Amino acid sequence: MSSAEENPRKWRFTWEAQSQIPILRLFLFDSHTKPSIQCQNLKVDLNLSQSLLQLSWFDDRHVSLRVPIPRVLLDPESPLSFTAFDDHIQVKLVLLLPVDHPIVSSFDSVLNFSQGLENASFDASKPLEMDSDLKMLSSSEGVHFHCRSCSFKLTKTPLRDFVEMPSVNWREAADNWFGNCCCSFGGVSEKLVNGYANSYTYAKGMCHLSSTTVTLCKDDLMEWKFPDQVGRQRYDPELDFNGDNVFTEASLDSRSNCGRVITCDEPSEEMPASDESKLMHFKDENFAAKFSCEVTEEETNDDASFPLLLESVDSDLSKDVASAPGCCVHVESNVINHVDEDWKHRVSETTEIKANQKSFLNGFLGNIFMVRSFNYSVDVEWIEYVCPQCSSLLGAYPCGNGYAPVDFGVRLFKCYVSTCLPVSGSGDLFRKYTLARMFASQLLESAEDESTYRTVVRDVKTKTPLLQIVLLNPNSWSCTGFCVAAEGANTGPISKMDLYPVMKVLFSDCSKNTDFHSRMIKDWETKNLADEVFMLTRQIKEVIESLVSGKDLLPLSCSCLQGLSLSSIQR
Repeated sequence: MSSAEENPRKWRFTWEAQSQIPILRLFLFDSHTKPSIQCQNLKVDLNLSQSLLQLSWFDDRHVSLRVPIPRVLLDPESPLSFTAFDDHIQVKLVLLLPVDHPIVSSFDSVLNFSQGLENASFDASKPLEMDSDLKMLSSSEGVHFHCRSCSFKLTKTPLRDFVEMPSVNWREAADNWFGNCCCSFGGVSEKLVNGYANSYTYAKGMCHLSSTTVTLCKDDLMEWKFPDQVGRQRYDPELDFNGDNVFTEASLDSRSNCGRVITCDEPSEEMPASDESKLMHFKDENFAAKFSCEVTEEETNDDASFPLLLESVDSDLSKDVASAPGCCVHVESNVINHVDEDWKHRVSETTEIKANQKSFLNGFLGNIFMVRSFNYSVDVEWIEYVCPQCSSLLGAYPCGNGYAPVDFGVRLFKCYVSTCLPVSGSGDLFRKYTLARMFASQLLESAEDESTYRTVVRDVKTKTPLLQIVLLNPNSWSCTGFCVAAEGANTGPISKMDLYPVMKVLFSDCSKNTDFHSRMIKDWETKNLADEVFMLTRQIKEVIESLVSGKDLLPLSCSCLQGLSLSSIQR
């Protein structure tokens, strides 16, 4: 039976509680009723045996409604209080303990276990923890990922190798690892950085896990196809030394199409004799012409072994990594001299930091779900990855200048994929992930790191501001529903309710703003020292829809503050 049939007048209720405050507040409202005038002789009775609150009043006729009380520890000796306002009725109940008290949490866990509850409301109270995800995925016999919208199987074979995605904020924890690699601890820091960079590798069969994404090698995905502009990546086959990949070509300056850098790979191995004749190619007097910037007209395949020609990305990294002789990056003249002296050895004694690894070291390839301002780069463009069957958004992958793939990892958002069928079933390890919860978690993390609770969310491609948001209270609890009549045919039992954690925010939808409003937002951002984050357009629109729907859970008088809309988002 629909909610409208259960409650013809559509009285909505919303329970709210705050962290560390033993008060439970009820908001009861109907858009067609003015309680301060129409609800005469208002009475509120508490029925603890049935966990119900019964309200009654006279409005041309006797009206009686029942509201289910969520599972909390009420103080039965404390009187309840209630008030009829212009657009809602408010009731306050006193609790023995705040809803987030450890005793209450333990009580809920025991009660859920004893009743065999493993439902959506119970999952909603669980925090989003990557460590538990990694443990459960690693202990499984093999995992297929499915599209949550249409159940399409995304992976070719079950994945069994799961590793934690290296943190893009590694410099904060180990800033002395990354110095001038020619003079820092005798090259120790250089080796540490190189070893860390080499952990950023998307091999077939391996899945990298972060708090918001699972990153798969493109070869593990069903029906994977690069868009046309990505598939047109070209390279000179003479520079691809088959399986050995002795040299990797990169750009020294993104504004010059002729400046080149040669870097080395795998220093521990000796060069095979079969490659000696290939290396003699570099001693040719017309080396500069043969090592030209023009790319052959041959189209390459999408094999991950071919060199990536990411000029703009390398230009950023040439600023961060020293290019002095003997360091891990050499200009070509030094390489040729080194080859002349002893071309049977590698050009450098350190492991090569490839272009995509350099982008990773600079933090440009980190959390695409919500890109922080210091991790944003105009030289890395994020391309949406959609379901091959239903075209629903599933994730994204990074591309460099000219749509060349920076790496071959596809980031799938946990809120859009399932680890088994049926999707969101009891066996789905990602069933507790939703876009709203992931957004709230990332927004709170960003706010705590930046010590600011004002944020502007921008489009990751255009940098246009689409959402203005202020974090009010990250530790609220709420649940909502529709009342049922206390008399007549609809007097049967009412299902139990649970409070779930929410984050109270003020927001403004900026997606339809003019240039004038954009300048106002920029001034607001500067004046209030607001933070900037970047997201994909479709995700921002989905977040805005969630915030707009959350605004309707409170009466109109409680849904606006300082010109911004008040809403809540599940965390």
